[in-house]
Amino acid sequence: MKDELTVGEMAKRSGVAVSTLHFYETKGLLRARRTAGNQRRYPRDMLRLVAIIRIAQRAGVSLAEIKETLSSLPEDRAPTAQEWRRFSAGWKDQLQERITALTQLRDDLQGCIGCGCLSMKVCPLRNPSDVLAKAGAGPVLLD
Repeated sequence: MKDELTVGEMAKRSGVAVSTLHFYETKGLLRARRTAGNQRRYPRDMLRLVAIIRIAQRAGVSLAEIKETLSSLPEDRAPTAQEWRRFSAGWKDQLQERITALTQLRDDLQGCIGCGCLSMKVCPLRNPSDVLAKAGAGPVLLD
């Protein structure tokens, strides 16, 4: 069909590797029709969907979250502009939380980044005698 792309055409037009398209398909993010010869054919509007997936990934949204968000769409089309605004608004809050956490981490590590010594007197990450074990696993001071 004229409105369909082969996997190679889809890869070239979307700017992602063929293996990435296959991966997205196995994760349920994309769909492709199979020909009688078992070759993939992608509807042209899947180009927009690949772009949305890539944008969301660059913003730090996990593939599982992307799949969950996109699950509200009909299978026969990519998101509309209005749907994209709704998706991106939800992801914006997550992105802001990450920005805040990374800014705090950057600010807490400022002295360590400058000298590299990880001074036990001023380092916000120090944990003498593992007293923070009661608070749980991981870097609890950064939460």
